[in-house]
Amino acid sequence: MNIIKIIEKKRDKKELVKEEIEYFIKEYTAGNIEDYQASSLLMAIYLNGMNDRELKDLTLAMANSSKVLDFDGVFKNEFVLDKHSTGGVGDKITMIAVPIAAALGVKVFKMSGRGLRIYRWNSR
Repeated sequence: MNIIKIIEKKRDKKELVKEEIEYFIKEYTAGNIEDYQASSLLMAIYLNGMNDRELKDLTLAMANSSKVLDFDGVFKNEFVLDKHSTGGVGDKITMIAVPIAAALGVKVFKMSGRGLRIYRWNSR
């Protein structure tokens, strides 16, 4: 595959196939696609959008581009809430919402986006 062809395809308002999206994510994360090329593709996506299938394929490609944590068996038969955020400076909700939910008896599993430290609050 060729990143230039993928950029041109999205620039021309055409739909990307799953393999093109996976190629972009795999090669960019491996350092084989330059930042300016990624920026060009993202600008084409911003201007022309993606359909639901493309968004799903992009999300899955990004999620599977690294190690995926498996929590099967960690929370057996329990309802657990995840308050997710990017961990940026604009997140003012986590430190309010999570303790309130825990005080109400909800088990809360929190992964910080930046440091990827795992925080668990449980009022019980």
